[in-house]
Amino acid sequence: MSTVDPDRRLLLASAAGLSLATLSACHRPEPLVRLAGNAWVGCAPLFLARELGYFSHTKIRLLELPSNSASLMALASGQVEVAALTLDEVLVATEGQLDLQVIMVFDESAGADVVMARPGITRLEQLRGRRIAVESTASGALMLARTLEAARLRPQDVVKVPLAGAPQVSSYASGDVDAVVSFEPFATQLARLGAVRLLDSRRFPGVIVDVLAARSQALADSPGQFRQLLAGYFQALERLQKSPQQSAELMSPALGISAGELLAALQGVHMMTLADNHRLLGGTSPGLRPMAQGVADLMLRSRLLTTRPRLDTLTDARYLPAA
Repeated sequence: MSTVDPDRRLLLASAAGLSLATLSACHRPEPLVRLAGNAWVGCAPLFLARELGYFSHTKIRLLELPSNSASLMALASGQVEVAALTLDEVLVATEGQLDLQVIMVFDESAGADVVMARPGITRLEQLRGRRIAVESTASGALMLARTLEAARLRPQDVVKVPLAGAPQVSSYASGDVDAVVSFEPFATQLARLGAVRLLDSRRFPGVIVDVLAARSQALADSPGQFRQLLAGYFQALERLQKSPQQSAELMSPALGISAGELLAALQGVHMMTLADNHRLLGGTSPGLRPMAQGVADLMLRSRLLTTRPRLDTLTDARYLPAA
């Protein structure tokens, strides 16, 4: 069993203090909705919506940040109102006293989150003593915990190298790390360098779920903007489903892989439809709640959470387009 990762606590504790100062110092009479996202294939329809101009006449700004940790920090510090995060990251944020609600579910990872290693490392047990690049303040920590559990290794049996996104690829290319806990599109970039896939999120169904989480106060301040945001997203998702090749050509520059590689990477995620979202977020028993409970149980066992989260106010379906 791993020890409590202090990075996740310190990141949110420091940002929470900054958040109070930031929010009290500025007042926006016409609130702008700033959305933090990064190069994750499951969020690709956000970039497509932007390229198609669906957000052009709104007060919505999509900010591309280098990692989920950076998005979480921006959300905690008040630099953005909403962020694309994994469900486990939302649970960490709420434990850090951020008042967040999940207003949309992007996808469930079904192979797009990976553990990749150098040729010659073919079994999980061979990770013992190896240097592993991992984003330790985000879902990478959960993925690594599950991987070590499957390999019957302890956290102290490997050397964690805290890196996220593109720096993971650079570190692998330079020979500084032996393995990487990463996700698409970086998994595709690592494969180009010869890295082999040891394990992916198909082994852990329901563990990596990507969501859109917003500050409760921002939702109250800008309900119309959030409705426009979700309407634009689902319009782009429909466009992707109807015209995948054309859509991939528009999205791929933001992700750093070709249109063909993007379409292949999208096979590793189960995209949630509008109907799925109403089922997961709405009603008296939202479907996301038991999923969150299962993730919380794993995190408690791995000491990535210290307390059982409150889940009864986790979701809000009011900003979804009508089913």
